[in-house]
Amino acid sequence: MRLDIHVEAGTYPVEVSEETLAGGQAFFDKMDRDMDAGWKMGPEFIEHPDRYQRAQIAAARLLLALESRNEGLVQAMAGYILARLPGVGQVHVDTTGQPLNTELCRADGRPLE
Repeated sequence: MRLDIHVEAGTYPVEVSEETLAGGQAFFDKMDRDMDAGWKMGPEFIEHPDRYQRAQIAAARLLLALESRNEGLVQAMAGYILARLPGVGQVHVDTTGQPLNTELCRADGRPLE
């Protein structure tokens, strides 16, 4: 599955295999358990992040993974987003410190929400 990551003026296509998605389920479940207690997203603390907000959290981590060229983490975060948000094809990552402004869209650019 493909996820296009848009960061400022650049686009980074990430291919995530079905094997990675299937093999990552335990890791994705652990991420969900960690977020169950709430998560700080920029200046706000979200007590019960929903699926969309959880994908925004993963997108923020995905940006850090891209910046540090950590391919394993790129695959894991892209896999989480693809596994938890069916239909997602693009992530427009906010780089201003406001992860709630990150947009998740279908492959054709239409918003998921």
